[in-house]
Amino acid sequence: METVSDLLRMKGSQVLTIYGNKTVEDAIATLVEHNVGSLLVLGEQHEIVGIITERDILRKCYHKGPDIAKMKVNEAMTGKDELIVSLPEDRLDYILQVMTQNRIRHIPVVDGANLLGILSIGDVVKAQLAMVRTENHYLRDYLGDKYPG
Repeated sequence: METVSDLLRMKGSQVLTIYGNKTVEDAIATLVEHNVGSLLVLGEQHEIVGIITERDILRKCYHKGPDIAKMKVNEAMTGKDELIVSLPEDRLDYILQVMTQNRIRHIPVVDGANLLGILSIGDVVKAQLAMVRTENHYLRDYLGDKYPG
């Protein structure tokens, strides 16, 4: 498993969404109900217009106070112009670097205008760790003369 599409095949492509005209309170309820850290935000034509994360909500709460619950999602989200996305052919090590450098924990995977899924930094780290463990296992076997030759 080396590419984003490889990981999506294993993880699945379910993406939780919310419409931008819903309230932040609705977003919080969905985040808590599904135990996730982000929701993709959709516009009236069902197109991606942004992402709302726990961090977005926390920042707005700090600046706006408790009245944020009634604020519309599209006022609290990270907009499409700031949204960082991944392509299915991107390598996982590259995506991990992008997520780390940009301090983001969720990255939508798109192919043109089509949404293919979303990855969390946990998904990517777990996949990278599995690859390293597998490689380590085979290297140990090779160095320990377990292969004929």
